[in-house]
Amino acid sequence: MRLALFDIDGTLTGDHVWKGLMAYFTHHRRKLWVHRAYLLTHYPLYLARKAHLIGEATFRYRWAADLGWYLRGERVEQGEIIGQWVAETYLRPTWRQKVVNRLKEHLTLGDTVVLISTAPDPLVRAIARHLGTPHGIGSRFETSEGRFTGKPAVPLCLGEKKIHCLRLYLEKQGIPLQWENSTAYADSITDLAILEAVAHPVAVHPDAALHEIAQSRRWEIITG
Repeated sequence: MRLALFDIDGTLTGDHVWKGLMAYFTHHRRKLWVHRAYLLTHYPLYLARKAHLIGEATFRYRWAADLGWYLRGERVEQGEIIGQWVAETYLRPTWRQKVVNRLKEHLTLGDTVVLISTAPDPLVRAIARHLGTPHGIGSRFETSEGRFTGKPAVPLCLGEKKIHCLRLYLEKQGIPLQWENSTAYADSITDLAILEAVAHPVAVHPDAALHEIAQSRRWEIITG
């Protein structure tokens, strides 16, 4: 069975799902205090990363894990409602149509298309359905009595852990994992592990580090 794996942020869209999550609550005038607290906490981390005081992995982990602040107290089903709004409203102007068309081609060929992202899992699943596939894997957050607690369920779907999350998901779905028949699309050096694992890696609008590797290894590069 052929797999086609797609990152979301920077790959399928020029924007970011986490920005869409924030925009949802801003649009609905909810959790504005959470928004302020998140920015006050994490922009110093952003500056520390820029100054090379903390590593990229540390920064991305904290940024992703603390998105649970927005979900805390929300009913589980609300997570996918938020994801639907992000897909249909927030991300609509920023889809990279060339990559979306490639996703549609994989679906037409009968490939199993999987979206895999560090973004919260219910949002990723909703975005996957919006694009025509039932398979979406994101970072999971703990729940209690039908509501999100805000705590991340480790491991986050980040960097090399994406492979772990993919294996668990496919095993649960009864889908065989055959790297030799798989294609992956991603934009960041943080996704190097999953790009190296597949037979057909595709760098989409790659960052400088990934672009250098993609060129040296003669991987397909999509821009424009």
